[in-house]
Amino acid sequence: MDSLYDKDLLRQAAKATGAGKLAAPQATLMLDNPLCGDRITVELSFDGEGPERRVREIGHTVKGCVLCQASASIIGQNAKGATAASLKTQQEHLSHMLKKQGPLPATAWPALTAFEPVADHKSRHNCVLLPFEAVIEAALS
Repeated sequence: MDSLYDKDLLRQAAKATGAGKLAAPQATLMLDNPLCGDRITVELSFDGEGPERRVREIGHTVKGCVLCQASASIIGQNAKGATAASLKTQQEHLSHMLKKQGPLPATAWPALTAFEPVADHKSRHNCVLLPFEAVIEAALS
């Protein structure tokens, strides 16, 4: 378990980029993982309209483990300017790395490599993926 919580992952969680609430969110969504108790609320504001609208601001509140916190922070660092489709692509890159233990492609956010140690802990994959599910669902709402 010690390898699961390496320094890079702990640093990502401690950054807490995007943590907090937005003054005027256009989309808000709460998701939880009933198996482990992680809960995230995501707030987004956008530029543009329709499926090509882009995230202008992101806020998140995480009540969960370090893995969930780190994942939300990495999203907070990278989501500005992203569309729902581009966020989904990043989720797919991460899911592939976790489940198939394959390398991340060059188009993946570099910070996602922090989750390489999680690949061997299948029961923790949902902790990492929950913030992605929340932000994508909120971006599509």
